[in-house]
Amino acid sequence: MRIPGRFNGPPGSANGGYTAGLLAGLLDDPTVQVTLRLPPPLDTDLAARTSPDGVRLYAGEALVAEGVPAAPVPAAVPPVDAAAAAAAARAFPGFTDHPFPTCYVCGPQRPAPDGLGVYPGFLGDGRTAAPFTAPAEVSAPVLWAALDCPGGWSVIGPGRPYVLGRMTATLHRLPAPGEPCVVLGWCAAAEGRKAQVRTSLYGADGALLGAAAATWIAVPPS
Repeated sequence: MRIPGRFNGPPGSANGGYTAGLLAGLLDDPTVQVTLRLPPPLDTDLAARTSPDGVRLYAGEALVAEGVPAAPVPAAVPPVDAAAAAAAARAFPGFTDHPFPTCYVCGPQRPAPDGLGVYPGFLGDGRTAAPFTAPAEVSAPVLWAALDCPGGWSVIGPGRPYVLGRMTATLHRLPAPGEPCVVLGWCAAAEGRKAQVRTSLYGADGALLGAAAATWIAVPPS
């Protein structure tokens, strides 16, 4: 397995959600929990080793991530309409202060179609929301990526970067290429360096496409 350089999160490493989705795809389970042990390297040969209890991803002998089957994730973040999501996205904090501005998902230097162009802004009640247009190459790892950053932006602040540590996701269906969707995030709890966040992704018809629960970890600002 190799993760192409365009699917980056922080500079020099892969987007956590995209990596988790790749690993989840190696298990025949509707819900998978993936824990990142190291920043996933880009453009590097990685070895996935499956076992009865899950799958592990290695760079050489270094454990990068591991995935295990998990209980389904409910839709924890209620939906809003596309207009409300678009209005929130116009005030995306990352437009003025982004710890990783080239992130494949939410980096303002990676607008669609180069990136996903998901810009989660606050709704006023603690939730974040953003429009998400499914790309032509929509896939399960792309949906995991889209479910990743909106949760993080419910806790990321100026001088307070976070990165993904663990993510559990349930996917119900892939959107059609070009389908307009809405993705929302919410911080359920935060203590010390860890934040527990939730995300939900809704399709053009309002149906739930996927939901995730994740742990984000604060890192020192670069």
